Amino acid sequence: MPAQCDNARFVNDQTAYAQQFSHKQVPYGQHLDLPEHVCGTVMQVYRARRSRSGMHGYFLMSVPGGKPIRVVSNLDEMKAPSWPWVKTGDQVEVQGRYYYDGPSRQGLDWTHHGTSRKWPWSGFVSVNGQRYE
Repeated sequence: MPAQCDNARFVNDQTAYAQQFSHKQVPYGQHLDLPEHVCGTVMQVYRARRSRSGMHGYFLMSVPGGKPIRVVSNLDEMKAPSWPWVKTGDQVEVQGRYYYDGPSRQGLDWTHHGTSRKWPWSGFVSVNGQRYE
């Protein structure tokens, strides 16, 4: 995991996946999820939703030089106030897992402090300097 924001690396990874899988959904397990540490600006905030793994908050962020990316935060795992704790225009730093399931299904998740056998890096979201894990 990069120790600080590496937007250039993220844009490279995003571009490589887009070229490799430009017109099809990616079969499960046929690509690697990548550790990323990026900085950008919140473009849009979405309502929280419940999934199999708990309540999640979602926002869209712009990363200079790249396409906007959806950030997924597991609200049950994070030490953060009630959702939403981001708003349009906020400056954010995000550390998590970049997943690519297709051109319109990609994002950053594992943005909380937890790890697993399959994902060894803990994540976080920092909003205007306030860090949530």
